[in-house]
Amino acid sequence: MDATPHETRGHGLAETSAPFWLTARRLRAHATILSVCLWTLYVWNLATPGLRDRNRNLKGTDFLHFYTMGSLAEWRDAADLYDMNAQTAVSTERVPQAAGLRYLPLYPPQVSILFEPFAHLSYGWALALWWGCSALLYTVSCFSVWRACPNLQPHGFTVFLLALAFPAFFHLIAWGQCSALALACFTLAFFLLRAKCEFLTGVVLGSLIFKPQLALAAAVIFLSIGAWKTVVGAILSSAAQLWLGVLYYGTAPLHQWIVTLRHLPIVVPWLEPRPYQTHSLRTFWTMLLPWPDAALVMYIVSAISVLALTIAVWRAKSAPLALRYSCLLVATVLVAPHLTVYDVVILAPALLLSANWLVEQPAHSSNRMLGTLLYFVYMLPLVGPLARWTHLQLSVIAMAACLYLLWRASGIEYAPAKGTVAAEVPSVQFK
Repeated sequence: MDATPHETRGHGLAETSAPFWLTARRLRAHATILSVCLWTLYVWNLATPGLRDRNRNLKGTDFLHFYTMGSLAEWRDAADLYDMNAQTAVSTERVPQAAGLRYLPLYPPQVSILFEPFAHLSYGWALALWWGCSALLYTVSCFSVWRACPNLQPHGFTVFLLALAFPAFFHLIAWGQCSALALACFTLAFFLLRAKCEFLTGVVLGSLIFKPQLALAAAVIFLSIGAWKTVVGAILSSAAQLWLGVLYYGTAPLHQWIVTLRHLPIVVPWLEPRPYQTHSLRTFWTMLLPWPDAALVMYIVSAISVLALTIAVWRAKSAPLALRYSCLLVATVLVAPHLTVYDVVILAPALLLSANWLVEQPAHSSNRMLGTLLYFVYMLPLVGPLARWTHLQLSVIAMAACLYLLWRASGIEYAPAKGTVAAEVPSVQFK
């Protein structure tokens, strides 16, 4: 992006004639270097015989848990669906090279049904198929949102490179996780909102019951603004999804899942063995403050502040849907009680929509800062492991600052000064 030089005008915000440092050419260069480094190293790491990579980790890591759940669904083994020891035995039997790996069963029962077809394949082929499904969902989601961004249309190759190099997407594939499903839900919900299909928007967002922490922000926001059709759609959708598990297994697994969620605070160390790979306000304060009670209070206060800002944006009549939805996605990541780096992939639509909106805004310092923060939100998940030593997750700070600037922008209507021509207002443009 670059800024067209012009004199200062507008609402007293300082504008500058200096070119913006983040040009499209520089973005392409950064994305090319990053994608080559990430994917070359990953392919090299995977290029080993057997199911263990060069670091002796199981290929696909978390996919083993889904594969095991799918096996239990194939056998209709409801009794072991929330028994960690039983699942460990099943995974070792089906994938001998995974011996010793244990996963905390937290997904609702119906998730196992989704992965039942994968259990008919060997682990290697099932993982390859899941990688393909995840990549397809990610590609379709990014492409669909890009097509809805007219200011980004001339820069398809740049967007493609940035999508390929997105660190959150890399982690999604490396971990073998299911966050691409959440991304697809959020992407579809955006287009349904744009089409004013409020009930169907709720139906899609209610499907996030398989990762309920990602639905927390949306639930609070839509309740706060009185979007009752969306709320009802979400309730019916989530209930229907849970009922599917009841029809398949009976009520016992659903009851066990609810009991497991009630005891979640006790098993957090199992759930988050690598807190530096998490990117939400809760773990931000947990890593930063050595006092658990103080960290919890700060999480609650900061989460309420984030939700309040986002609700204010949704109530702002002048705020376009792209800006409001970007705030929703950023708030979703920040307030989630549990959010690992692969879940950050749901920010892909927010980055595209915000960039598209930013291109047509005046080139004052606040907008340039927002552009820089979007870049940091994109990049910083890559350096999350630094928090092991600094105890400061920089990505969370960048997301919070980005949300604040989007909130400020939602109440500002840019217009040329009296007596000037609209075309003379400086803007941020790709070159």
